[in-house]
Amino acid sequence: MLATAETLAFDREHLWHPYTSMTEPTPVRLVTGASGARLTLTDPRLGYDDREVVDGMSSWWAAIHGYRHPVLDAALSRQAGEFSHVMFGGLTHAPAVELGQRLVSMTPEPLERVFLADSGSVSVEVAMKMVLQYQRGRGRPERTRMLTVRGGYHGDTAHPMSVTDPEGGMHAMWQGVLPTQVFGQVPPRIGAGPGYVEMWASHLVNEIAAHRSELAGIIVEPLLQGAGGMWAYDPECLVVLRDLADEHDLLLVFDEIATGFGRTGHLFVSELVTPDILCVGKALTGGYLTLAAVLTTDEVARGISASEAGVVMHGPTFMGNPLACAVASASIDLLVSSDWAADVGRIADRLTAGLEPLREAPGVADVRTIGAVGVVQLDHDVDVVAATDAAIEAGVWLRPFRDLVYAMPPYVISDDELDTLVAGIGAAVRAG
Repeated sequence: MLATAETLAFDREHLWHPYTSMTEPTPVRLVTGASGARLTLTDPRLGYDDREVVDGMSSWWAAIHGYRHPVLDAALSRQAGEFSHVMFGGLTHAPAVELGQRLVSMTPEPLERVFLADSGSVSVEVAMKMVLQYQRGRGRPERTRMLTVRGGYHGDTAHPMSVTDPEGGMHAMWQGVLPTQVFGQVPPRIGAGPGYVEMWASHLVNEIAAHRSELAGIIVEPLLQGAGGMWAYDPECLVVLRDLADEHDLLLVFDEIATGFGRTGHLFVSELVTPDILCVGKALTGGYLTLAAVLTTDEVARGISASEAGVVMHGPTFMGNPLACAVASASIDLLVSSDWAADVGRIADRLTAGLEPLREAPGVADVRTIGAVGVVQLDHDVDVVAATDAAIEAGVWLRPFRDLVYAMPPYVISDDELDTLVAGIGAAVRAG
């Protein structure tokens, strides 16, 4: 086992971190333990060893049950005692079948076909391939473009980057390299009023009219846009999208990688409006292993089968990994057997009450919450290092980005930990 200083030194010299320069990396902290809603961090730079902090991020929104949960630990161990992986080509196994059964039973009824993918962005890749192959199978190969909205984020692989906001988004540098998609306006915020939804809908009608012969489908993050800006919008917009998709023979894709499994207060936002294709990930395994799923309808499956390939042209090596499937089923059972809605509501109430006073703080442009999500938007880009250090000093782990200091804590977080989290967000806002 390397000493802390050696570990951090090797990390700095050799390991890339997400959205971080290799030549001028920002500081990282060494995780030495995790339990419940807390992480144990060591950072000689700040002069602390094995400091416990409240995790405000759920490890990028995935660890909804917290860390070292005995039920999930046991599921992983039990499956590892049988077999850890087999190829999914030509073989199947109980963990994949059982997970499929759970996903089909807990999502809206038409979504009965399940593709198990490696990660969230890969599930979006697969969903977009499905859309294109469906249109080919229906005799419309000229339909190759997607309609989406500004402010969205769908992952870091090629096709998901193409439907991420091309100007203010994380992948603006790839304009001219990626497929060119059609972008509508950002949907109006929750509570904006029916007039705003109608104006937005009229704009989308015009976009579709201008590109109707090219469009294959519509893809959005329903209700809450995540890494594109943490923007919560009017649910009536989903009805508009469903109606437009039906009217113009487009497939509607909901990317619920961030919103699924209760985060917004709905088990899935797709309960409000049913898409043709649904992507889920992140919290699917409770944050234990990477896994995602794409669910679709019989009609879509028949259209894909009618294309010249006849099959979905995607087959990852670790598709349907038994360890990931086993822990995902355990995570789903743990969620649905708990009073998750009450937990999300409790978190929402405490975040709303605790963050609202920050609206008057210098440099704050907006404060908003939805479900177990709290967001403070600044009128400038966050000084990430300063804000993160301040949050840790207050006993909280946060990862701000752009102009946002936000939290998506594990559902198991206690009220006392929520109070600590709110104080840490305040510290980060003042420092950032």
